Amino acid sequence: MMTADAFDDRAREAEITAIRGVVATLEHSQQNELPEEFIGLFRSDAIWTTAHGLRLFGRDEISVFTHRVLPGAMTDLTATYEVVHVLFIRPDVAAVKVRQRYLSAGGQPIDGQHEGSPLYVMAKEDGQWRLVACQNTTVLHG
Repeated sequence: MMTADAFDDRAREAEITAIRGVVATLEHSQQNELPEEFIGLFRSDAIWTTAHGLRLFGRDEISVFTHRVLPGAMTDLTATYEVVHVLFIRPDVAAVKVRQRYLSAGGQPIDGQHEGSPLYVMAKEDGQWRLVACQNTTVLHG
C-alpha cells in the first residue's frame, strides 16, 4: 500500500485541486440552495455533524435534514468555503480543514456573524472524492 508520504508533488497537487473542486461544489450548492447537488457529495454511509452539534448518519438522514433547512436559508446571507489545509492520511483519504465565512446577500461581511471551521474527512472512491465524516464548528471570537 502506498503511504501519503509516497506521493510525488504533482500527484499531491492534482488531488488537492480535485478536493478544492468538491469544496467549491459544496459552496455552490449552499449558495444556490441546491440540496441534491449538496447531498451528492457524500458517501452513502457518511457522518455529518452540524455547527450546533446535530449528528446525522448516512446520506438519507443528511438528505432529510438538508431538504428541511437549505431552501430559504440563503435569502439574507451567503457562505463562502476556503480550503486552508489538506492532510493526506493516505493517498485516497484526506482531512480537509475549511474556513467558512458568512456574507450578506450583497457580499459584505456581516457584523457579529461567527465563522465556521469545518473539518471534512474525504475518501477517493472510483476516481471521485466524497465527503465521509464531517464536523462543522462555529468559531467564537473572544
